[in-house]
Amino acid sequence: MTQEIRLFGAIAVRPAVLALIPRFEAATGLTVAAKWEVNPAVKKQIDAGEPFDLVIINPPMVDDLIASGKVEPGSHVAFGRIGMGVAARAGSRPLDIGSVEAFKHALRSAGSIAYASDGSSGAYFSGLLDRLGIADEVKPKLVAAQGGQTAAAVGRGEAELVVPVTSILAAAPDVMLFGRFPAELQSYIDFAIGIGASARDAEAARQLSEFLASAAIDDMLAAKGVERR
Repeated sequence: MTQEIRLFGAIAVRPAVLALIPRFEAATGLTVAAKWEVNPAVKKQIDAGEPFDLVIINPPMVDDLIASGKVEPGSHVAFGRIGMGVAARAGSRPLDIGSVEAFKHALRSAGSIAYASDGSSGAYFSGLLDRLGIADEVKPKLVAAQGGQTAAAVGRGEAELVVPVTSILAAAPDVMLFGRFPAELQSYIDFAIGIGASARDAEAARQLSEFLASAAIDDMLAAKGVERR
């Protein structure tokens, strides 16, 4: 009897994947047990011996896990990408971030800004502030949210604005998106799938990988903030 497929994924893709798992389970009779962390934590835990059957993280990390023997060679497939945006508590006054100057003004004017301090998006945002020349003004206002809890920090009133990957907001009804970063500043976080080299049931893991990479779910992913290339 097939055991549960152990899925270990980046928390940014959690809302999208959780919405799809029941469909996969109903179609195959298989079950999925999912665990979520920010990208660097996923890889760190796998490197330390965390058991898994399927992983969804940044593509270079999948390649590193293949090189270290943790992920099956040839199993790396693209999943999708997620853009970054600016959001606030639902009901907040509308905010203009449609241009680079408007974006900079919004960040300068905010009392506090939550960001994913230990995630890929947080590293990009921190560097972006330096690039825009507003780091000295804005960085003292940053509220470090760990474990992908950026939207939750705004929902709890711990920060005025949040700069998350947009998919996170699919699971945060009390937080609303003002918009995505201006095109000139946008960054997309890419995600890929890999099958564990020590998967308990490689065929079951392969079925889940094929399902998550299939065009049949593109629209469902898009509704949760995940874009296919």
